[in-house]
Amino acid sequence: MEELKFRGRKREGRHRDTWDPFQLNPIGAEKEEKRRCFELFQHLVAGLVGIMVLSSAVISKGSLLVLATLSSPTSTRTPKERQYYVLMLVCSLVVPNLLVFLKSLWKCAFKNFVPPNMRTMGIVCVIECLVSLGTSILVLVVMPQFDVLTNLFISGGVCMLSSVLQIAFRLQRENWKIIFPICSLMLVLTGYFLLGADYYVRVTSYVSGQEKDCYWYVGIAVFASFLVSLTWWENPVQASNNMQEMLTELDTFRDFVFVISSLLRIVVIVAVYLIYHVLIQENIVWSDFDFTPKADEDENTIARHRETLDIGLTVLFLQAFFSAACHWFGVVACKIHSVRMSFAFPVCFTGPAVLILGMILFLTQSEDLAPADTTSIIDFCSSLVDLSTKNTTAVVMLEITKSICRTSLSSHYWTWPFSLLALEGICMWLGLITCTYYVWNFRVQRIERTTELFVRRLYESAFIDLSMLLNTKMKVVRTRNQESSVVDDVENCVIYLCATMWHETYDEMLKILTSMFRLDRYRGDPKEEHKDVFDFECHIFVDDAFMIVKEKGKKLINEYVTDLIHVVIEVYRVFTNKEPDDVSIIETPYGGRLMFVMPEGNMLYVHLKDKQLIRNKKRWSQIMYLYYLLGWKGYIVKNPQKITRQNNPCRASLISLDGESFLLPQHDNDSKRKHISDDNTYIMALDGDTDFQPAALILLVDRLRKYGNVGAACGRIHPTGMGPMVWYQKFEYAVGHWLQKTAEHVFGSVLCSPGCFSLFRGSALMDDNVLKRYTTTATRASEYVQYDQGEDRWLCTLLLQQGWRVEYNAASDAYTNSPQEFKEFYNQRRRWGPSTLANTLDLLHSGNETVKRNSSISRLYIFYQIFTVSSSILGPASVSLMIAGAFQFVFDIEGTLSIIIAVIPPIFYMFICFLAKPNAQIIIAAIMSVLYAFLMLASFFAIIGDMAMQGTFITPTGLFLVSMAVMYLVTAILHPQEFSMIIYGLMYFICIPSGYLLLTIYSLVNMHIVTWGTRETNKEKEEKMTQNVLCDRNCKLCCWDMKLQVTQETDNLMLQQLQQAVNPNTQVTEQVVKEQQANTKKEINNALNEENNKEILPESSDSKWAKKDSDSKSDTSSDDSLDSLPKKESAYSSIEDDNRDDDDNMLYDGSLYSGFTEEEREILPQSDWVQPVKEEFLKKLTYANMKRNLQEQIRYTLRNKNQEDVCEELVMMLTDTVNGELKDKVGPEDVLSDSQLEELQYALNEAARRILKTNRMERLERRVKRAIEKTLIAPQVVKLTEDEHDFWKKLLERYLAPIVDDKAHKEEVTRELKSLRNKAVFLYFIVNVLWIVATFFLQAIGNDVISIKIEKIWPNGTSSGEYLKVEPLSLMFLLSFAVLLVVQFLAMLYHRVYTLIHVVSYRSTEKDYIPRSEEDEEGLILENQIANGLVITSDDL
Repeated sequence: MEELKFRGRKREGRHRDTWDPFQLNPIGAEKEEKRRCFELFQHLVAGLVGIMVLSSAVISKGSLLVLATLSSPTSTRTPKERQYYVLMLVCSLVVPNLLVFLKSLWKCAFKNFVPPNMRTMGIVCVIECLVSLGTSILVLVVMPQFDVLTNLFISGGVCMLSSVLQIAFRLQRENWKIIFPICSLMLVLTGYFLLGADYYVRVTSYVSGQEKDCYWYVGIAVFASFLVSLTWWENPVQASNNMQEMLTELDTFRDFVFVISSLLRIVVIVAVYLIYHVLIQENIVWSDFDFTPKADEDENTIARHRETLDIGLTVLFLQAFFSAACHWFGVVACKIHSVRMSFAFPVCFTGPAVLILGMILFLTQSEDLAPADTTSIIDFCSSLVDLSTKNTTAVVMLEITKSICRTSLSSHYWTWPFSLLALEGICMWLGLITCTYYVWNFRVQRIERTTELFVRRLYESAFIDLSMLLNTKMKVVRTRNQESSVVDDVENCVIYLCATMWHETYDEMLKILTSMFRLDRYRGDPKEEHKDVFDFECHIFVDDAFMIVKEKGKKLINEYVTDLIHVVIEVYRVFTNKEPDDVSIIETPYGGRLMFVMPEGNMLYVHLKDKQLIRNKKRWSQIMYLYYLLGWKGYIVKNPQKITRQNNPCRASLISLDGESFLLPQHDNDSKRKHISDDNTYIMALDGDTDFQPAALILLVDRLRKYGNVGAACGRIHPTGMGPMVWYQKFEYAVGHWLQKTAEHVFGSVLCSPGCFSLFRGSALMDDNVLKRYTTTATRASEYVQYDQGEDRWLCTLLLQQGWRVEYNAASDAYTNSPQEFKEFYNQRRRWGPSTLANTLDLLHSGNETVKRNSSISRLYIFYQIFTVSSSILGPASVSLMIAGAFQFVFDIEGTLSIIIAVIPPIFYMFICFLAKPNAQIIIAAIMSVLYAFLMLASFFAIIGDMAMQGTFITPTGLFLVSMAVMYLVTAILHPQEFSMIIYGLMYFICIPSGYLLLTIYSLVNMHIVTWGTRETNKEKEEKMTQNVLCDRNCKLCCWDMKLQVTQETDNLMLQQLQQAVNPNTQVTEQVVKEQQANTKKEINNALNEENNKEILPESSDSKWAKKDSDSKSDTSSDDSLDSLPKKESAYSSIEDDNRDDDDNMLYDGSLYSGFTEEEREILPQSDWVQPVKEEFLKKLTYANMKRNLQEQIRYTLRNKNQEDVCEELVMMLTDTVNGELKDKVGPEDVLSDSQLEELQYALNEAARRILKTNRMERLERRVKRAIEKTLIAPQVVKLTEDEHDFWKKLLERYLAPIVDDKAHKEEVTRELKSLRNKAVFLYFIVNVLWIVATFFLQAIGNDVISIKIEKIWPNGTSSGEYLKVEPLSLMFLLSFAVLLVVQFLAMLYHRVYTLIHVVSYRSTEKDYIPRSEEDEEGLILENQIANGLVITSDDL
């Protein structure tokens, strides 16, 4: 309700100024806010992850203590059982090494292999062997000799080496923090001293089970703990900047080192086990490992052996599984930015949690373990001996309790020495906490690699909590005095949003513009720092932007550009409640350019392409903006002297309200890019109808920013629209993204990053054989198919072949219009189908080279793609056989006859496609699709009915159908925001014959047609000028045909003549004057157009012109329509005026055109299209719009909270001034003339000065004057710089000149395309026919001869005694397809988890939309804010 009232108040305010207060408010234009449900979800996930870390660590640590206790020589278990538990201990140490070996071997075999440096690998392997030796001795030799509490406490000593290295390297940011590692070392040494004292007391007080040789084990324990502490040597070393060369080199072949070192560790573990237990203790009897029941064993012995096996395997599984789970959940906790709550706290308190849990179990179970008459701890421990021979209690609890009785608690003399053990535990635990204090302040970027969180990939399962803490990567010590923050290591990046438009509708344009303005609001003022550390520009490239009006012989903008201009004005008005402030119109060699400053100061460019001057279509638009943004802009930022300075001080933009900037925003961005590498320059490819949120873009930026080998990333594309075709595409897109794209991302690399919403890395596009080859003009038939029919897929193929990775982010949502008509859908897929196949075959053909270059693509992934391509090629045959099965189910026809019937319609349609025109083909396909849909629906219910009659679904067909339904349902549940897509699954099912049979035939047979097929318009319609037509009549009289048309221009001329006839002194409007001037200056304009390479410069201060010859004389044809504003000579520059204190130099000298003289303005040559465009933006200078613009401009200028009273008073008084000056002189829709604007500006400035003086706010006068000037400034016609003009000319000459093919070449290409079409159709036909014929003959031979018998099973799992006979070929294909789906499903599960991690981490760092509260500066600051702290060099000058 409040929102309705707010919109009503805004509408009432507009209604006071105009009779047309109504406006569009596009969806998503409202201000974004953090969604509370996501915050709650984030905390819920963090809590669950923390619980999983703590519980898995406790289970892992507890299970290891149980195994050590069960294998103790003092336990009540038999020697046979003890040696079995020792073997389980060995397996628990081997499992993590085995997992690392398999993972590293996989990466070396299928990812990348770098030959190692033998010296470095030797050093690492020696350290790993020593670590394995220490771990084996501590776990297999020492821990079985100690009690369970000592084993729990003693592991804390493995942090001693880390403390020593922290002290030696002084890794603390603040000097006082060195006390932490010093305290840690002292506490650990104290703990070891207390350990020795405790065992001395036990021996001297004759505690049961303590031998004098325990001193040896205490010493061995200290030595082994030191060896174990070598595990994390790399952490303090890398943080100290020492041995960086070796560590950097090690990172390149770390996988291979892990392969070797993990094997060596396993060998050492086994060697220690054999040496100690076989050679030293001689307590291993190999025959005792045989637990199979023997004839001479009684039932109790057999039951005890079975119990031993169950206990050992269960505890081993718990230890191995939860150790890996603790490591994985710990990584997740760090990646979701919940380091303290979900990682540091659970891991640090694992030891105390295990102790508390053990004491609770001990106290609760003691009643069951001891007789009722037990009065002392000594009697309690003595009674445990009698229970050891009985099976009346749990073995594990009995042994743990007996182990606790080995401490000083059971001393016959005194029990106070037990406090020594307690103090030892406290010292060891505090030593660990103080050594790893840095973990509590561990800062994580939004998205982090695991290698940036933890030093080692390997975890120590025996000390999982200590391993996680000590393995957490220490931050590198800063050389400068700076605080650590989330963005410490995040480099600034620049994003160029590039949208290509081709005949979009008004509503489609509204989507993309709304998205761009949302991003502008999200980014804010580009002079200010942003949490996401990025800057951006928006570029829209409009293909076919002009039309020729035959009646006038003029070139004007067409209806699509007119709609685009209206959309920009409308969206600007919705976001700011005013008209665009800073608009520039530029004529360019390729057509024209419109330049806007968006509300927050970011730039929007609209490039209007003239198809007579530059190639149209999407690929050439992409080449155009890639060369412009990466080539040209990259060149000028590498040559700072090329950056154009602002020579017109009156062109101030919104960006300069809070602090003066000598550079216009576009030049400001170029200056920023001087400090941004090509790796951090991103191109966001968009379509003209894409709708997205800022978060979607930032999620893609995260992927490229974090992973240097990622050349492109795409998001989840959602088709929008209404109707059955859209419903089909909704589920098709969902399945394609849920399963296919995720599988490509997980197993290798995404093959296609769609051009409607994809982010590309600048350095990847600039790589060899990418952009240069992308400019190749298609000359052969296969090139027409591969290059122009699917340009986004070809670009990704080039990136993959050069070694770049393409990724998919499921959380980055974008919405785009999809074909709603059957014809448009078929024409779109007619382009996509052959292009997809051609690019995939090209990638497979170069598979060997691609595997060598691209670490993301393995031979296994190439095999996966071969399988998917084969499945798609066999798609028509598979669908035909499915239709044959439908005939068989529905009409009870024999198998062979159903196959014959099923193949007749496809063959018929193929002949139709060869003989009929495309429109007729589509009509017939639509009719056949409806018939097929009825058949598929009938077969669907027939299959269900057959399962009901059979009484079971456990048949090949039924099982496949049920499993498919369950898998898609589970997949939809795992995508909760897209769960509704499952509704369209039935529509997708019944349209399978249309999408995979008829569409394939149509695409192949029409492969020779290389036109776009969508958004096509009638040429005659484009050439007609229907704008501003007042009267259009066709008169026929006898043999005379007369056409009478009266336009707005004619009407204005007639009114002008009538006014002058009545009153010769009547002042005409500015528009009519300009039309008259255009006729009188025709000769001047023609002369200027002929000398297009000559620049007009002022000769002196009296504005007389001189002509200067240009250096280049070639190719003048593309510059015939160039108009320019002459530059006024001025000594003004950003360097010379740096020290000026008076801001009046930056203001107008009482005139809106003070930068140019009257003579300069009159002699400007303009093309025909410029004036109509300018008139659209001149509407901001109408009486109604001007009041609203002035009010909003003042409010924005004085938006600080401590200026609200002055601001509202200014708004009210200046509005009254406007009303007083204009109310009775002009109408609400009339555009003010120059003289009226100058008079109004003077009146407003005087009124503002009086108000500010009254309120003693004179320091705000310059700000208010700036706001008034911006409100009254008219759109400018700007000249393109000479350097950029030369760039465009050369670019057009080399790559983008319109293609003019002669008739012979066109006929040759058509013949080649048809020949290629025939070959492709023949190949498809033969392969599919062979598949169908093989199935047909297997059916004809009969199931009794060649078949696979499958037992029929009832749903309850019992056998029916009957057998189902299935032909082997169909079963093989069914199983292959099922395996493919299962593989994709598993990849989806993996991808879902990491998408969840990324989303939660993004929400935790999402921008807060809090109103800014800034203190006003005493005056405008004459500086470029981004240059603070930078040194100006000679290159900058």
